[in-house]
Amino acid sequence: MSLGLESGTVRVVPYDPAWESLFAAEAARLRAAVAPSLPLMLEHMGSTAVPGLAAKPILDLLGGYPSLAPVAPYIAALVRAGYLHRGEQGIPGREFFRRGEPRAYHLHLVSEGGAVWREQLVFRDALRSDPTLRDAYAALKLELARRFPRDRESYIDGKGAFVRHVIEQASNR
Repeated sequence: MSLGLESGTVRVVPYDPAWESLFAAEAARLRAAVAPSLPLMLEHMGSTAVPGLAAKPILDLLGGYPSLAPVAPYIAALVRAGYLHRGEQGIPGREFFRRGEPRAYHLHLVSEGGAVWREQLVFRDALRSDPTLRDAYAALKLELARRFPRDRESYIDGKGAFVRHVIEQASNR
């Protein structure tokens, strides 16, 4: 499997076309485990969702639940499906989960159509549609991984201004 990142490390690897089929398989598994009783929209997000983009070998899923639905049943169902619930992790309105040792899957559970949902998809789609932008983001990620191989927070913080700029530009089109 082309997924898995040890805790406390930052490693960026070349794009792997298998990530798309791994997303499809995990989404199908989750729909079978959760969606029979709870409506759940799943999208492939993050760098593994952008063909040609180098990424940390962790597949990110964006899970959307209906805006007026209580989140607790979704949390319980995802935990039963093998995900470890980590709370909001600093992003209000998002419940974060991970699965695998080493970590292979991250799931970001948010209100479908809400701000976090829209921003994640706007960012992904902007990178998918603009190879120059995608390559600039890859260069930034590789440089940050080189500078912060054992400091995930600095790596994440270092991407923040780029991500915000892309979302702002794409949202204003």
